[in-house]
Amino acid sequence: MGKSTESIIRPALVLMSGRALGFLAAFLIPIVLVRIFDQSEFGTYKQLFLIYGTLFGICQLGLAESLYFFLPSDARRAGAYVRNAIFVLGVSGVVCMIALWTQRSGIAGLLNNEYLSDHIFLIAVFLMLMLMSVVLEIVMTARKQNLSASVAYALSDLLRAVLCVLPALWFGELRWLLIGVVVFAGCRLAATIFYLRYEFRDGFRPDAGLMKKHLAYALPFGLAAIIEIMQANLHMYAVSYHFDAATFAIYAVGCFQIPMIDYLMTSTSNVLMVNMREKLVQGKMAVVLEMWRDTTRKLVLIFCLIVGGLLAIAHELIVLLFTSDYQQSVPVFMIWTLAMVFAGFLTDGVLRVYAENRFLILLNSIKLILVVATINWFLMRFDLLGAVFVTLLVAFIAKLIALVRVKMLMQCDLSRFLPWRSLGQILAITVVAVFTALLIKAISGLSGVPALVTAGMVYTVVYSGLLVILGPLSEQEKLELLGYVQTPVSRLCRNWKV
Repeated sequence: MGKSTESIIRPALVLMSGRALGFLAAFLIPIVLVRIFDQSEFGTYKQLFLIYGTLFGICQLGLAESLYFFLPSDARRAGAYVRNAIFVLGVSGVVCMIALWTQRSGIAGLLNNEYLSDHIFLIAVFLMLMLMSVVLEIVMTARKQNLSASVAYALSDLLRAVLCVLPALWFGELRWLLIGVVVFAGCRLAATIFYLRYEFRDGFRPDAGLMKKHLAYALPFGLAAIIEIMQANLHMYAVSYHFDAATFAIYAVGCFQIPMIDYLMTSTSNVLMVNMREKLVQGKMAVVLEMWRDTTRKLVLIFCLIVGGLLAIAHELIVLLFTSDYQQSVPVFMIWTLAMVFAGFLTDGVLRVYAENRFLILLNSIKLILVVATINWFLMRFDLLGAVFVTLLVAFIAKLIALVRVKMLMQCDLSRFLPWRSLGQILAITVVAVFTALLIKAISGLSGVPALVTAGMVYTVVYSGLLVILGPLSEQEKLELLGYVQTPVSRLCRNWKV
């Protein structure tokens, strides 16, 4: 492994490790809530945070994420760029909060749930506070303070989970959960202001001279992000519009996000953008290509490992986590899980490094048009599965288009653009491991937790064994993997002898 690729993966793992506690906490939130709320109230909770998640990305207007471009490129004026972002995010948050409150009845009607209007104000306040604090880990990562960003992610995720779950457990009502997350957002904003004042040691007035340059880069990217968010969430809104809150809860569970996937993808993409931008400024194109190839190989390997394991234990996992009331979510979950593989190709991050924001707008517009044009047909044809089918299909088409554009920007031969042999080996290993696990589970006749454990162990052993024997690993990586496996086994043997 070269030093350039180590500089991508290892800082990303630092960011990931700091989110381990937060990952566990975030993972447990819906699992706890589904046992507190009935399906209708859980569906209302999911709809409220669907609104929040949609507007959280849209209202950033590209200002926060653009810091990954400006801070490595112009470190001397980093504080000015951060102040500009904070100012615009604050204004955007206030405008959004007012709009949500005044349109609360219309939103409730659109999502086919009259109870939404009772909670709109609290989710609007939460959104405003979170928008103003979103720059915290971004600034830390862009300034290569990866350990600090890791700690910030961990503490933030953990506090959010505590202040989300405890009020719901104590009072048993959705309103108190929302009060808890508002308190969390206030604490996070206070921590963000404290850190930025310490880091830059001056006021938070925006720099009018840099604002034009900042907006010129950020707004096209922000527009691309808006279109992407609309496209990515449209299937959720379509299901909410056509079905009641309880059915929406079943679909939302099927689209259950594994936080670790998002954390790893986001952390790696953030570090990749910072390092790749530095190498591009230095004209080191060969290093940029090496970063891209090695990062893609490692991410696809990890994501295929996770996706295959989830497919092997899908039914048992959903029932264990969300109870048998959500068995109908299993087919949706299996199809949704396949889309995670695409996350291994960090094309959006690379396009942003090359300032290809207009292309991102075009690409995301194509995705949105495809979803709008086909989702009703898919819903009528395949019911709930139709919404996730169209999402998977559009994601595949868009990723192919993005890969073609990235290849053109890197100006390399197709044979060198991706680690084709490694990707083929990873796919083959995953397929064999999944089918072996499913076959053993079927033959054993087990169900519930024993079936989950058996299929998971078989899948892990087959995948790991084939990876070491046939897989796309260097000799050093194979030795490291064997070391990780042998260490606990050796300890167990020593303890057994004693």
